[in-house]
Order: sequence, then structure tokens, then C-alpha cells
Amino acid sequence: MSISKTPTQILWLQVWALAGVQGAITLTWLIYNVYLSKLLTQFGFPASFAVGLLVLENALAVIMEPLMGGLSDRSQRWMGTRFPFISAGVILASGLFIAIPCIVTFLPPGEVIRLILPLTLVAWALAMTVFRSPAIALLVKYAMPAELPLAVSVVTLAAGVIGAFRPIANSYLLNLSPVFAFSIGSFVLVAAAFALRLVNPPDAPTEIFTPKIPIKNLGLILGTGLGVAWGSRLLMDALGKLLKAKLNTDVSMLMVGIGLIIALAYIPGGWVASKVGNKLAMLCGVGTTILGMVIMLYMGALFPIIFIIIAGFSLIVNGVIPLALELMPLRWVGLGIGMYFGGFSLAMSIFGMVFPQPQAIAPSTGLGIGAVAFLLGGGCIFLSHPAAQNSSEETTPSS
Repeated sequence: MSISKTPTQILWLQVWALAGVQGAITLTWLIYNVYLSKLLTQFGFPASFAVGLLVLENALAVIMEPLMGGLSDRSQRWMGTRFPFISAGVILASGLFIAIPCIVTFLPPGEVIRLILPLTLVAWALAMTVFRSPAIALLVKYAMPAELPLAVSVVTLAAGVIGAFRPIANSYLLNLSPVFAFSIGSFVLVAAAFALRLVNPPDAPTEIFTPKIPIKNLGLILGTGLGVAWGSRLLMDALGKLLKAKLNTDVSMLMVGIGLIIALAYIPGGWVASKVGNKLAMLCGVGTTILGMVIMLYMGALFPIIFIIIAGFSLIVNGVIPLALELMPLRWVGLGIGMYFGGFSLAMSIFGMVFPQPQAIAPSTGLGIGAVAFLLGGGCIFLSHPAAQNSSEETTPSS
């Protein structure tokens, strides 16, 4: 496959705009998770209903994420753009997001009316799946294949910085009016999508020929997403509990700091992966992270070990999107991204069923199972091979 040389390896303006969309997605989910139990109980549902609802939403996302990604691939081929899915999904999701607190605030919780709230919650979660995979798939237009890890590092940085504040989000967000908090999230989402649409370069003409879908690679992407999701969830949970036991104090702010360091580590991690190759970087990250988790299992949460884990963890998390893009033909990159998000959602759905009370998971159990989950993801990465691309397909950033 010949790759034409261009002075611009990464379209940074477009990448930063896409990072804004990813940050907005993270922000809306953060607000949603903080308020979910409060809104449900306020409307007459038991607090435990929130766990089952999240399991259902993640289970539906397992189907919806690949479906929307695949349909956006067809839209790209037939219409020359993925933005019908992105625009429609953002408008629908932002409208439903504002509707959630309005239902609780302005409607009486009668027996029939009460059903409106969970239906709206599920509808919003499904609307979020309409545009996420199509939006992230735009990265193949914004960066050369070798530079994808570096471009993706900006996107994961935006999500990581906002997600880092999850440990203290309850203390601050719950002091706001739900209508105000949800309105902020909705406005940020619409503004970010609008900015992305403004800077998105014209789409290049597409060929009629469509390569076959590599089913094996889809399975490897799914397995990688599942392993990384379980490993990440259990690692951060165990780390917080070990630090709390070691310092015998509230570690919420410390976990925010660790989250911010992880987010910042994505940038050098992306640079390293762009130099040595994403697959090698991810495998090194898996090995380093598992080694750090095993040491932590016996020696506790020592800060040098934490920084070793952060270095490896950043290579894993930053590499999964470039991996999904590499394993699929350019005509099916949306499907590949959707399969990764579907694997992540599948992991969270199973996790919610297996561990309905995550606070009861012992750190040793979390580190042990988390290491096995990362090992599963590492096995999928090791077995992966980039998809053969069409020689006629454009592989340079659109100008």
C-alpha cells in the first residue's frame, strides 16, 4: 500500500474539536451518574433501581454502538459524510438530557407518569450511542495511520481530565439544581458538536467497492475492549481502597490528582506509540501494568509502583482506539470503533451484574481479577494484525 507524503501529518484543529466532543460526552455521563440515584428516588423508585438501569443501558449499547458505527460507514460511502448520525444523535441526546431533570422537577410522580422517567433515561443512553462511534471514526481523516496514537492522545486527554474529577463530583454537582447541571451538559455537547462540524474538512470522494468485514478482527476488538474495561475499573477501585487504608483518610482529592496525572500521561504515551508502533507500545503497557498490579498486591500502594502502573496504563488506554482503527478496512472503521465501545459496554454490563456492590470488592480480589482482564486484552492485542487496505483508499489527512 502506497502512502502519499503530505506536510500535515495531523490536522490538530480538527483533533482538538473532536477532543471537545469526547470531553462533552464524558461530562454528560459524569452528570448523569451523579444524579441518577437521586432523581430516581425523588420520583419514587428505589435506589437499587439505578444499578439495574445502568446494566440495561450498557447491554443495549453492546448492540447499538457497532450498529451505529456500521451504519455511519454506509453513510460515509453513500453520502460522503458521517455527520447525519453525529448531528441527529447530538440533537436528540441533548434534548433528552434536559428532559430528564424537567420530568422529575415539573411532573407529579403518579403511577403512570413514573414510567416516563426510566423510558427517557434509556432513550437518552441510546441516543448517546448514535453519534459516539461515528464521531471517533473521523480520526482516520485527521491523522496518518502512524500518527494516530498521538492524535488520539489529545482525545483521551480531554476525557481523562474531566473523568478525573469523578471522585469529588458528587460533592460539587449535587449542590447545583439538576435542571441547571443537565442544561450545562447539554449546551456543552451541542457547542462541541457544532465546533467539530465547522472545522471538519470536506469529505473525499469514495469508491463503490467495499471490502469484506474481518470478523476475526471484530472479535479481537471486542475482547480488547472487554479486558481493558474490566482491568481499568478494578485497578482504579483497588488503588483507591489501598490508598485509603494506607493513609487512613479520605483520598478523593488524591485520586483526582492521580486521574489528572494519568490523563497527562496519555500525551507522552501517544508520542511513544507513534514512534515504536501502537501494538508494541500496548503490549509493553499491558506487561508493565500487570507487573505493577502484582507488586502492589504484595507490597501495597507505594507511590513508585503507582507511577509505574500509570506509565503502562496510559499506553493501554490510549492505544485501544488506534488499534480498532488499524484492524478494520477504512470502509469499516466506524464498525470497528463501535465494536470497541460495545465491548466496553458489555464489560460494564457484566460487571454490574457480578458486582452489584463494588464497594464490597476486596483490593486483592480487584487486583487479581483486573490483572487477568488486562492479560485477556493483551492476548487479543498480540493476536491482532492490521487489516489490508484498498490501494485506492485515501490514507492521508483530508485538507
